[in-house]
Amino acid sequence: MKISMGAVSFAVPIVAGMVLALIGHPAVQLPPPSAATSASSGTAPATGFALKSVSVDLPVSEVVFPGGAKADAIAANCLSCHSAGMVLTQPDLSKAAWTGIVEKMIHAYKAPVAEADVAAIVDYLQETRGAK
Repeated sequence: MKISMGAVSFAVPIVAGMVLALIGHPAVQLPPPSAATSASSGTAPATGFALKSVSVDLPVSEVVFPGGAKADAIAANCLSCHSAGMVLTQPDLSKAAWTGIVEKMIHAYKAPVAEADVAAIVDYLQETRGAK
């Protein structure tokens, strides 16, 4: 099938006109509402949600893990999520229970605990909060 240049030159403006009719000409489109406008009117912007800055004050604790160098592994790995005070007020548990909790933190909650520190953390918990 051979298409002549006359047919192409005739079809291009028609196709372009149909596309513009469907999507609208860019110069005629309205800009999106500003955040100030939508916030003052009480409606959400066209996207359906609005971002808002929030400030959160986290509690500060003066409690530290006792034990000097023995507490290095637990302080380095656990203080990013837990305060020392929270850990030190847990019930006394067996070594097997503490091992299970540390493993749960690593595998279920994706705590970034170095494998080499697991034994030191469990030993520390056993010494300070182990079942008597």
